Amino acid sequence: MDTTQHIPRALTTLLDDLKTATPLSEERTELRTIVDTFQDRGFGVLLFFLALPAALPIPALGINMIIALPILLLTFQQVVGRHKIWLPEEIKKRTIKTKHLHSFIDKSVPLVKYVERFISPRLGIICSPHFTRLVGIFGAIFALSITLPIPLTNTVPAMAIALMSIGIILRDGIAVILGICLGTFWISLLVYVIIFFGTEGFALIKGAIKVWIGL
Repeated sequence: MDTTQHIPRALTTLLDDLKTATPLSEERTELRTIVDTFQDRGFGVLLFFLALPAALPIPALGINMIIALPILLLTFQQVVGRHKIWLPEEIKKRTIKTKHLHSFIDKSVPLVKYVERFISPRLGIICSPHFTRLVGIFGAIFALSITLPIPLTNTVPAMAIALMSIGIILRDGIAVILGICLGTFWISLLVYVIIFFGTEGFALIKGAIKVWIGL
């Protein structure tokens, strides 16, 4: 994470850096290159892009676990105090097609630019190393809630993680706090429903989400 006091570079700029570091003349790009390009901003960037698709209301059981595992890997590293991403060497050596990476970046830029309109450096102390572990703890808890075997319940905690991540990237403490509040509200709702309605509460939550997203 970027912990300097100057105005942080925009996420769109970081994505441009990634395109520069992965020329199309190279057919494939190692994951190592992606991680090294983002350096200490890697946690925020990767969590943001992992959480966005995770926020989609996917109804299939089993998908929750798949999308939550990489988020858990990153947030647990934050909890233990790491400031740069650690990945096993075998995973670092894995590659993706460079043209697919560039296509993903190009499709992401309009959305990122839209989100950046509402994000600005505020309460930067929330994004400092002193709070890194706390943010990681909340992120890990929200990611664990995604793994619950309840269809459609990945949306809210993933949105919370995405909001916290973009806040960390652009040093917007307000965005981080809002993400924590959104995720905490969701966890509190789950606990309340389970305590007072038992297993039937899961059906209530699922039904409410279906109504909310118009399924």
